[in-house]
Amino acid sequence: MKSPNSRVLRSVIAAILMISIVVTIAGCGGSGGISDNSVTPLPRIRIGRYASPSVGTVFENPDNLGQHSYSGGSGGKKGIVYTCRAGHVDLAHARKSADWAAYLFRNFSDRLKNKETKFSFKFREPARYYVELTYPANWDSIPQTQKDAIILDCAATLAQYGAYTGTMFHEMLTWFGYKSTGLWSEFPSAFAWEDSFSDLFGTHVAGIAFRDTRHSYDDAMTIAIDKELKMLGVQPRAVAIEASKSVHGQWYAGDFAWINMKARNFDTGFDDGSITPWLVPGLTECRGAKPQPYPAPKLDDIRKYGFKVKYELAPSAAKGKVLKIVWPDKSQRQNRIVPDLHFTKLMDYILKDAAKRGIRATPDFVH
Repeated sequence: MKSPNSRVLRSVIAAILMISIVVTIAGCGGSGGISDNSVTPLPRIRIGRYASPSVGTVFENPDNLGQHSYSGGSGGKKGIVYTCRAGHVDLAHARKSADWAAYLFRNFSDRLKNKETKFSFKFREPARYYVELTYPANWDSIPQTQKDAIILDCAATLAQYGAYTGTMFHEMLTWFGYKSTGLWSEFPSAFAWEDSFSDLFGTHVAGIAFRDTRHSYDDAMTIAIDKELKMLGVQPRAVAIEASKSVHGQWYAGDFAWINMKARNFDTGFDDGSITPWLVPGLTECRGAKPQPYPAPKLDDIRKYGFKVKYELAPSAAKGKVLKIVWPDKSQRQNRIVPDLHFTKLMDYILKDAAKRGIRATPDFVH
């Protein structure tokens, strides 16, 4: 049994490490952005939390989540909440993916209005994403009001898909050893049970905000987050904490820098088109609740207008690992991958690797 002094020392070290992460990411992380000139600033940095009651984790009161803000103010609460139909939701992950979608939406709208056919962008992770569009044959003859509506919908879908793809690839990169701070491995957080759904939740509510013509983006996001969480059966802060504690030993062990994620949700939606969240079993407040899958953004929603879309990414970090998995035959190896085609191959590898490591991929072994 560890002494109280030992536990305090570990907590102090963990707090120092948390500060170092924030400073490193804020100071020298990759900047990201779109090729050529952006029509909007980059979104603010948001640091995710574990959904375990660890040092650095904050559980939020769902009645006071604050005003979402892309750049100014506090940006809204960024901790963990628990919902009966979607389990834990990391608001930092959700807001981050939403704001990156907003960044892409504004820039893609501008590119579509100018009938640009090729553009690229990157997030703060070392990979570049390439988009190539072929416009419908009758594009120039479409009435402007109709064209504006198509541009809004296509830019929104492309932005949601881009942010969603980027967050999923981030999880894969951290599994392969990518260190955003350059200091330590983020492997313990790769595919943490709430991450993938929280990221998809963010792109989902961002899509609602883009299509809300009555409110500003920040106001629309604030409204959409609140409404969506209520629909999912968001619970008081005390329930979120109890839910996390109840899976200690089954889903995770340890604390912060020493945390061991024993179970992870590897659902990315690139196989069956949706992500199903994990629910903590046995909660009295959520008796009888069923998980609510969310549909993943798909490029078919752009093709229905007559567009042809080519979407690729070129990895930098873990490049050799990624390309070797996608193309085992070196003679056929290329420098870019297509998410819709190749993410399933990467996930098949990760699932086999997880099994070798003794990491569980399903939540149903508890209780």
